[in-house]
Order: sequence, then C-alpha cells, then structure tokens
Amino acid sequence: MPVTPSHEIDPRSGYCYSTKTYHSLRPSVPLPPESLPLSVASFAFSLLPSPLPANPAFIDAASGRSISFSSFLFQVRSLAASLRSRFHLSSGDAVLVVSPTRLEIPVLYFALLYIGAVPCPSNPLNTASELSRQIDIARPKIVFAVSTISSNLFDALPIVHVDSPDFQSLIGSHDHHLSLTPEVRQSNSAAILFSSGTTGQLKGVVLTHRNFIALIAGIHAERKGRESPNVGLLTIPLFHVFGFFMLLRVVALGETTVLMERFDLSGMLRAVERYCVKYIPVSPPVVMAMLKSEEASRWDLSSLETVGCGGAPLGREVVERFRARFPAINIIQGYGLTESAGTTTSTPDPEEAHAFGSVGRISANIEARIVDPNSGEELPPGRCGELWLRGPTIMKGYIGDEKATASTLSSDGWLKTGDLCYINEDGFLFVVDRLKELIKYKAYQVAPAELEQILQSHPEIADAAVVPYPDEEAGQIPMAFVVRQPGSTLNSAAVMNFVAKQVSPYKKIRKHVKLSSCHEFCCKTGFSVQKN
Repeated sequence: MPVTPSHEIDPRSGYCYSTKTYHSLRPSVPLPPESLPLSVASFAFSLLPSPLPANPAFIDAASGRSISFSSFLFQVRSLAASLRSRFHLSSGDAVLVVSPTRLEIPVLYFALLYIGAVPCPSNPLNTASELSRQIDIARPKIVFAVSTISSNLFDALPIVHVDSPDFQSLIGSHDHHLSLTPEVRQSNSAAILFSSGTTGQLKGVVLTHRNFIALIAGIHAERKGRESPNVGLLTIPLFHVFGFFMLLRVVALGETTVLMERFDLSGMLRAVERYCVKYIPVSPPVVMAMLKSEEASRWDLSSLETVGCGGAPLGREVVERFRARFPAINIIQGYGLTESAGTTTSTPDPEEAHAFGSVGRISANIEARIVDPNSGEELPPGRCGELWLRGPTIMKGYIGDEKATASTLSSDGWLKTGDLCYINEDGFLFVVDRLKELIKYKAYQVAPAELEQILQSHPEIADAAVVPYPDEEAGQIPMAFVVRQPGSTLNSAAVMNFVAKQVSPYKKIRKHVKLSSCHEFCCKTGFSVQKN
C-alpha cells in the first residue's frame, strides 16, 4: 500500500487531493508483526494489567452472579483444554453457538478463539430453515446451544447444552490444562458472523484474528485513565458483531460488564441503578425508548456517564432532546459493519459528539473513499457517494461465496459498504442511507433514514420504518410502518401531515401508512419497546 506524504493530506479533513483518499485524523496505532502467531484471545489477555483487575469481569443483571477476572481466565483455559481433548477441536474448526446472552457465552467465545476454533454465533430465535442455511454456510463441527433449542434441528451434528451440568464441568475442571499456548496465525479465521452483507442475502462474514487484534489495539490506545473501574451494561445480543467485539473490548480493558439476557427498558434502567453502570452501548430504538418513556424518571441514573449509539445515525433533533432530558449523560455515535469487524468511526469525546448527525471520525489505521456510484469518481469533502473502506479490520471475505466477495472487496482491498455517505471539511462522516434502499420518486431520490428520523421524533411514535412502495406514475413512493406509543390514537392522516410539514413535496409519505400498537409489535417480535 503506497504511503502518502503527510504534507499532501489536509490536516482538517484528512483528505488527500492527489490520491483522493481520506486518512484517519487519529494517531496511528502500532500492531504486532503479522508473522507473530497470536490469537485475539491471547492478545486481549496480554493487555490486562498484572495483578489482574479486582473488579468483576462479568455480572448477570438478573441474578447478580459474577465472574472475577482470575476465574474467567481459568475457565477459558479449562474449557479450551476440554474442547481439544474431549471434542478434538483444533484451529479452523467451525463451531455454531446458538444461545441468548449468558455468563457462559464469553467463556465459550474466548476458549474457542484461544485454540483457533471459529465461533459462528446464531440468534436463538432463528427458525429451523434459518439455522439450516447457517449450517450450510459455516459447516460447523459441533453445536453449543441452550437446552430449549431442539436437538433434532441439527441432525447428525453433536450438540452440547451450555446450560447443563456437563458444560459446567468442562469450564471448571482442574484436570484439564493446556501445557502450551496454542499456535494461531493472525491470518487465520477467528469468527464467522452472519450478515445480510452489502447485497441483502444471508452470508457468513469471515473475520480474522488480525482483524480483531487491530480493532482492540485501536480501542486500547484510546483508553482513558479512571479513578474507579468502568462498568458497562450490554443489552445488545452477543451473536451480533456489536456484542461480539464489545466482549473483546471489555476484557482487553479490564472492565466490568453487566450482561442482560434480553432487553427491556425497565430491566436496563434497574441494572444501571443496581450496578452503578457508567456506560451503555445501544441501538437507536433504545435511545428513543429512554427519551419518550417516563420510566427513566423512576430510577437513579446518576452513575451513567455515556450512551454509545450504533446501528443507525441519530438526527440532530433526537440528540438535542436526549441531552435536554439527560444533561449529565454524554451521547456518542459510531459506525461500522460486520464486514469491518463492527466499528469504523467513533466520537470518543464530548467535543466530537457535538458534530450533530455525524457518526464520528475515521478510526486509526483506516482509509476511506467516497465514490460516485454512477461515474466511479472519487469525491472530495462535502460530496455524497458510496463509502469505501480499507484497513486491517476489513474482513477476509464471505465464506463459500467468491462472487459476493469479489463484488464487495476490490482487488486492492477496498470494502464497498453500500452506504451513501459524505465526509465534511472537519473529517466527520455522515451516513445518508443505504445505497440500494433509496426511494426513486420520479426523478428524485428519497432517503428512508431521513423520514424515519422525523417519524421517530413524534411523541406518539415508538418506532418507525420507511420502505419504497411501487407506484405506476411515480415509480416508487415512501411507505411508513409506524409503532404507536401505548394509548395513542394517532391515525394515518396525522402521520402523513406531520411529515409533510417538515419535508419537500417529493419526500412526502403518500397514501400508505401501516400502524400498529406497541402491544402488537411486542407480540410479533418479542422485543419490549417500552414499559410504563
């Protein structure tokens, strides 16, 4: 990769006008030599202080059960030995993990990573056909699942129940030990994470140990000293890339992490008070739930310092309302994809967090381009196009799908994200929408994300999604799916009028609004939007 002289890079935006590439404004982070055998689990353990942190590593939010760092490391190494001796797992073997968030899952993930086996996390709510598709993609050697998952879903595959006494014996055995740290190459596959990818079809994203080592090294380099241990609360599922990399992060930083099996607003707020939680990584619906619910006023949130939001950008109006209601809580945003190991930009300090609507600046060691999707031209600051990324956190490819890999990764390593974005003169990234999800209304392009942010700002709307609807005259028109707050009698006409007052005529929602109540939404999805 050619090195661009620093004097050619705009120190304000990070843009190089000769290569038409955006460079990170963060200090470069040194990484271990690529030739050094090293798993991400071993790398994370190497970053822990000696002696080990006295604070708990993990706490179960509901029961209060906890694991110390010394116990965590012992259990990981004990399970790693059992996986090799009893199940004959070795480097490169794929392992399907089907479980909600439990204290055993971080131990299992790290044990698999430690010996070079490849965890393939799966949503326990997946149907039999969805699980079958994931098995076809990953070809796992064994399945670890909760006992509520039917064994006959996996046919001839061996299955171990993580909520059984047998599994507990595997992680607590004094008889099993690894005499030598397993040799794992950084270029080896570390995990297969299932994603719709940048093109919509289910794929297995292959991320290497090097990808995660680069990610954790960057996070560790940005850590700030604290007088007391940091306590985080994970409401996000551990089978998602966001939860997966957060587990690696918190272990490497020696932080305490409170785990919730399933999100509900009351449980989250109760956990903040009970465990003096200082930060929560969340998705936008959680921010909206906190903002709109009276529940937040009933709990002591004085310990909470930061809410970090990822998954979709928050609009300026939402951020300002959140700060007005919770002035002591810093709300920050970030951006990433499964294909980039989960994070690419961030707003690590309050000053950067005031770049409203932005998901932050490019992370250390990452390069970006904004490419016109029609002409292929690489665009300067302020111009909107498809975001391309390159750096050590970018995936190896899609397992068993060379065609999709070739269409997503360029020959020189650029990941084509499929996201329509721009970078401003100060180096902040703004996500406009998914390139393939833009609504084509006559000659205009309408971004669903813009309309969704407007809808979510309505006090009687708990959540909303906007999609294209075929129209003979216009080609496509925006259609809204709206979840009303409990007790709301909001109708379609009111929804359309609310949006029409805030957008240009071509962006209006016309004719089609699908309304549902919070109760109906929760019954269909199992997700608790809000409790009053």
